[in-house]
Amino acid sequence: MSRIVVVGSGIAGLVAAVEASRTHSVTLVTKAELVESNTAYAQGGIAAAYFPDDSVASHVDDTLRAGAGLNVRDAVVALCAEGPDRIRDLLAFGVAFDRSGGDLARGLEAAHSNARVLHAGGDATGAEIERALVRAVRASGARIVEQAFLCDLVVADGAVTGVELLLADGTADVLDADAVILASGGAGQLYAHTTNPAVTTGDGVAAAWRAGAAVADLEFYQFHPTALAIPGSFLVSEAVRGEGAVLRNARGERFMLDVDPDAELAPRDVVARGIAVEVAAQGGRPVVLDATALGAEFLARRFPTIDAACRAAGMDWSREPVPVTPAAHYWMGGVATDTSGRTTLPGLYAVGEVACTGAHGANRLASNSLLEGLVFAHRAVAAIDESGAWPNAVAWPEAPAWLDGALVAATPGEHVDAVPVDRAQLQTLLWDTAGVHRDRERLEAAAGVLAGWRASAVGGRTRREREDANLLDLARLVVSSALGREESRGAHFRSDFPSTAAEARHTARTADAADAALLIDTEVTVSC
Repeated sequence: MSRIVVVGSGIAGLVAAVEASRTHSVTLVTKAELVESNTAYAQGGIAAAYFPDDSVASHVDDTLRAGAGLNVRDAVVALCAEGPDRIRDLLAFGVAFDRSGGDLARGLEAAHSNARVLHAGGDATGAEIERALVRAVRASGARIVEQAFLCDLVVADGAVTGVELLLADGTADVLDADAVILASGGAGQLYAHTTNPAVTTGDGVAAAWRAGAAVADLEFYQFHPTALAIPGSFLVSEAVRGEGAVLRNARGERFMLDVDPDAELAPRDVVARGIAVEVAAQGGRPVVLDATALGAEFLARRFPTIDAACRAAGMDWSREPVPVTPAAHYWMGGVATDTSGRTTLPGLYAVGEVACTGAHGANRLASNSLLEGLVFAHRAVAAIDESGAWPNAVAWPEAPAWLDGALVAATPGEHVDAVPVDRAQLQTLLWDTAGVHRDRERLEAAAGVLAGWRASAVGGRTRREREDANLLDLARLVVSSALGREESRGAHFRSDFPSTAAEARHTARTADAADAALLIDTEVTVSC
């Protein structure tokens, strides 16, 4: 029986812990309470080709189109082909998806060619999935350690052998492991506007990078187009636009009709840039989301969480449009893995948003994130079960081929007179220079500012100081990666290089939709 440490308690971490605990000794560590994660805040739903009028090939095609030519084909096929079975798993765990006439209800979201997105509680899908999986973890026999901050990975003889933690009482602890599964989420706290909770400071990516694991695609940060333009940047789900809400400028005009044929249902990066351009053109006056045509009763029933948030802010979105802004939402980049979650560092797996499987390419298709965490957590545990946890039995595989030619982010040294980093200043800097719109002048200026900041003194740091150190490392990596990609692709937009390069740097990763479809021989069955 191998010792497995899982870091993180979103959908990826919870599933990994439940599945691994069937045959291994599992310790799940989480930074805050068990229920606190990005998953718990996910509104939009989970996508899968689950219904008889849909197909895996169609889901693959949509994912490839959204990814702007940088998807890893094998990862996309795994994601979409295994999606229906993983939805059945969630149903078996007791996830109460919304139903219509006894069958599972489904919605349409941006850039999907079919209505395949499942919801729960209207706009509380993540919270319902988290509830069911937390219950399963508590019943699994896995040891649970809450309020445990991941300081670093323990590496011996070139392999990960455990984790170093900072516990709630300020003491340090080291957990030995035969395998570590990172499921620690993204880094939305890099930005002044984010839909992510306060815990998302990129600790897993930073720790893996310091330990020597490859990281990739760090320039690709997805900005959700519609967060309420109020403190807290509360997310207004894409599903609201899927139901018919529209965006209007300060003059009341629907401007997205002139931006993309799919208007408000264009890919997220297109809508986010459209909003940013319109706000600038209107002298900074905000864009509004107009859902008034949907009616008060429908909005309260279909989107109870958003409805409550609007009303708490003093806005009645059934009677008047509400101001919205893009906000940092999801990181396509992260710790590079193969399709079994294995990183380039033996003994270390990564699943969910902390990982870069290549499934999302340059831009994540709406509602594929929960599915990715679910699918690749299963695949990582299956790989451990099949081969044995490192260093047992088999050699660790070579780095995935798609990493050949990937951008390598450089991290400039600090100035000798560097001053301690201030988180609020870092977040504003990243928002202004490495946000929705980027260019060389601003990115180079940001790199210079970041080089003038340093983390607090090494050793004896508080959790907050360690978070700030991680954010500083990651900010430098993001800016370096954004400087290196001299084109506009997916979520990465360079106003000085507005066109997409004729050939991607990662040509080994790409495939056209027809090629991808040929790989799939999956019959979709329905069990509603």
